[in-house]
Amino acid sequence: MFPRSRFPLRALATIVVGYALAGSAAHAQPASSSTPAAAPSQPTFTRSEITTIVANGRRIVSPRGIEDLIPVMINGIPQYLSIRGKDLRNPILLFIHGGPASPEMPLAYSFQTPWEDYFTVVEWDQRGTGKTYAASDPSKIAGTLTIAQMTSDATQVVQYLRKRFQKQKIFVMGHSWGTVLGTAVAHEHPELLYAYIGVGQVVNVKRSEALGFEFALKSANAEHNGQAIRDLESLKPYPGDGPIAFKRIVLERKWLEYYGGLTWNRRDFSYASDAWELSPDYSEGDLDAIGKGSELTLNRLLPALESYDIGNEIDFRCPIVIFDGRHDYSVSHELAARWFGQVHAPFKRLVWFEDSAHEMLLEQPGRFLEHLLTDVRPIAVRAGDVAPDEQVVN
Repeated sequence: MFPRSRFPLRALATIVVGYALAGSAAHAQPASSSTPAAAPSQPTFTRSEITTIVANGRRIVSPRGIEDLIPVMINGIPQYLSIRGKDLRNPILLFIHGGPASPEMPLAYSFQTPWEDYFTVVEWDQRGTGKTYAASDPSKIAGTLTIAQMTSDATQVVQYLRKRFQKQKIFVMGHSWGTVLGTAVAHEHPELLYAYIGVGQVVNVKRSEALGFEFALKSANAEHNGQAIRDLESLKPYPGDGPIAFKRIVLERKWLEYYGGLTWNRRDFSYASDAWELSPDYSEGDLDAIGKGSELTLNRLLPALESYDIGNEIDFRCPIVIFDGRHDYSVSHELAARWFGQVHAPFKRLVWFEDSAHEMLLEQPGRFLEHLLTDVRPIAVRAGDVAPDEQVVN
């Protein structure tokens, strides 16, 4: 939970040139002993050319499929949805992104395509986020950035999808901050959901922050990292009893991320945030809006999030599945597992990702898909809402 900063645009040609040079090596002619070899040409590509290539590669051509990127009026403002799938007979999976205001839409091209064989996948840029942020006057939506309002938005998105695609129920998957909204929808409207899937489930924000801090400081001490130790010691007590200053969160997150609490065994998030730059779904302006939306949203949601605690909310009237990274300290995996052990639901399942932290859909994408097919999609199959010839999972 909490935002990822946008990294500067990288030299896109470097990415493509590596492939071009490797591909041409087998056809190179030996250089003459008397003539110096000519320097290989290095083609460059614009961002527009690269995003066009990416978009063409993931284009949905099935006559039963859908590929929409549209604004929809939700509670009075345009909010962007990406709707993609290869067969509209499949169940709908609404993905509620984290942050707050950290969209998954610009990264979806890197992991989502296999899901689209089995679900109609909907990425939603929330109020104050990315493409949705850019579509409204920030001053007019600033006062509406509350958990209650955004839960209502989530519910309206669910209702829009049900009505448009004539579905009785859909799946809702929340990631990180998105689990705050997803859990609320599951509690308030279980009749609308096949199941709720929590990925990096938020339970108690202050306790999770404390556990993440302990992990980072313990890791820094084990490595004898003087700068990290000094930075983290300067935050004590963390998070403390009062409001958490944004700059304190940023400093703590710097070292938690460095020691793999966000992505296991990686020092930073650039492997994913750099991929935003190649998104076929986001313009340069949309990318610039990510940081602006994060600043606007966090300043208004942070006070409410500091007191967020669902430790006693354990009764669900719809199935619930939790995907938990064994090394997740961005949102405590320990708290999520402990809470889930007390949850009562018609069906529940906890899935551990042993080689992941908080970004398991990126860290273990194959296993993530496997459990979407073995633990999630069969719920719709059992409900009889998937056509027989599409029942690929028994």
